[in-house]
Amino acid sequence: MTIYNLGSINYDYFYHLPNLLRAGETLAAHEYRRGMGGKGANMSVAASRGAARVMHIGLVGKDGLWAKNKLLEYGVDTRHIASGSTTGHAVIMIDPFGENSIVIHPGANREITKDQIGSALREASAGDILLMQNETNQQAYTAKLAKELGLKVIYAAAPFEAKSVADILPYIDILVLNEIEAEQLVSSSGQNLQSLRLEHIFVTLGSRGCKHFDKLKDKTAHFDAIPVEAVDTTGAGDTFTGYLVAGLDRGLSVEQLVLLATRASAIMVQRYGTSDVIPDLKDIEDEFGPQPT
Repeated sequence: MTIYNLGSINYDYFYHLPNLLRAGETLAAHEYRRGMGGKGANMSVAASRGAARVMHIGLVGKDGLWAKNKLLEYGVDTRHIASGSTTGHAVIMIDPFGENSIVIHPGANREITKDQIGSALREASAGDILLMQNETNQQAYTAKLAKELGLKVIYAAAPFEAKSVADILPYIDILVLNEIEAEQLVSSSGQNLQSLRLEHIFVTLGSRGCKHFDKLKDKTAHFDAIPVEAVDTTGAGDTFTGYLVAGLDRGLSVEQLVLLATRASAIMVQRYGTSDVIPDLKDIEDEFGPQPT
């Protein structure tokens, strides 16, 4: 099967600071780096490194062709990445404990056309997966088209926007969100998570692990995180989601795919960076041993 990922591609600018900025405060960064990121790109790389076939749908500017080449280098099919105005970017501030604050400028990520999406999904088959986040446009259109074609729709509700999530909820099979986004969804929709008509909901809880709502079996489960000393949490959630989707694509059980995704994100938070440092399956096996069956 193939994972079609309608996702953002960004320059990531990292600034390591003594603390996260407060209103009116100016700080000098003691370290600066640049790399490839965007929730979409991160998830495509993670899913590809989790042994899935990934087709990325997105836009970069002429200044971002290097990112397209990077994705190709990491095993992602880039035939449906087109050129737009200017590549999106994110300014990422990181404190000594690995926590971050992020400002995003979407750029070309918000210029994707229906024709581009139609061209990509024309190649899809029933049973393939559509993955999306909230850093591009055309999400509701793409989800509706994917459902009509028989794809399973997986949505990572980040960054959270109530209207965007409400528009896409009728087409979602699996929802992935963090604890804050879950609270925002409950507040904006007036429904608790258990009442949403979705097959699965995964709520990531950072160092406290992950909560899973299984609507098909009508049960809830909690999975523990792996205790590690985090140096940079940027991209950890994207890594978790990418590996989660790769595990679903490979037919793993919920317990197996959550364990795999948890191990990948545990390695990720011990590294500085985003797409360029997402672990592969060999990294995970070297660190934790073979995946239980």
